Amino acid sequence: MKPPTPLSRFCIHTMTTKPWSLEECAKHYPTAGATGITVWRQHLQGQEPQKAGAMLRDAGLEIVSLCRGGFFPGPTSTRRAAAIDDNLRAIEEAHALGAPLIVLVCGAVPGQPLEESRKQIADGIARVLPVAVQAGVKLAIEPLHPMYADDRSAINTTKQANDVCDALGSPEGLGIAVDVYHVWWDDALEANIKHTAEKNRLFAFHACDWKTPTTDILNDRGLMGEGCIPIRKIKGWVEEAGFTGHNEVEIFSTRYWGMDQGEYLGMIAQAYQEHVH
Repeated sequence: MKPPTPLSRFCIHTMTTKPWSLEECAKHYPTAGATGITVWRQHLQGQEPQKAGAMLRDAGLEIVSLCRGGFFPGPTSTRRAAAIDDNLRAIEEAHALGAPLIVLVCGAVPGQPLEESRKQIADGIARVLPVAVQAGVKLAIEPLHPMYADDRSAINTTKQANDVCDALGSPEGLGIAVDVYHVWWDDALEANIKHTAEKNRLFAFHACDWKTPTTDILNDRGLMGEGCIPIRKIKGWVEEAGFTGHNEVEIFSTRYWGMDQGEYLGMIAQAYQEHVH
C-alpha cells in the first residue's frame, strides 16, 4: 500500500493515543501522514529527553510542543513552590527534547477565589518565564472550559489569558494556545483570537470535538466531525489572524483508548482530512 502523503500541518498529541509508548507513536504517526508530534510528559517518563527528541526527529516528526506545565496556584507557599520546581523541570525537559513550546494548564484551587488563583498563576509564570526564555522555550497559556474552573484552570477564556500576558508586560516568550474544545462556546472568541494575534501571542491550535451528550467532562472528547464544534470556522479565524503552525489533534477518550490504536489512528487521519485540513 502506498503511504499517505504527509500533511505538513498535521500534529498528534501522544495523549491522543495514550496506550502507545513514545516509540510506538514515532513509528506509527508518520504512517498516517502526521508531520508533527506534541509530547506529553507522561510519555517521557524513564526516557532521556535528548535521545527521545533525536528518535522523533529521525522518524520525520517535528516536535511541536511539550505538555504540560502550569498548575501554579496552591493553598500554601510550599505547594506553590513545588509547582515552580515542577515547571522548571518541564523547561529542562523541553530544552533537552528540542520542544520550542510548553503548554500551560494553569491550575486552580477548589474554594479559593478565582481572582486569587489568577494572581498566583501570573506570579508563577513570572517566576519561570525568564528561565524558559534563556532555554529558548516559549510558554503558551491554554484557557480551559469553565467546567474546569474549580480545580484545573482559573483561566477560562482567551480574554483572561490575554489579561495575564498584559499584566506581565506582554513578554515575547509568553503566548496562548487555542483549543477548540475549551473555547468554542465563547461569543467573543473571534475578536479575542484577532487580538491575540495582533499581540503576537497565538502560539498553538488544538482540535477535537464536543460530543452530545458528553458522558465524561475529561475523557469523552470526540473525533473531529463527531460533535458540535464549528472547527473549520474557528480554524479560519486562526488562519485569518496569521497562524501558520501545526493543527494539533488532542483527544482524551476512554472509549478510543480502549480500541485498537492502529485502527483509531486511521480514524484520526480521516477525520483530520475531512474536518480540519
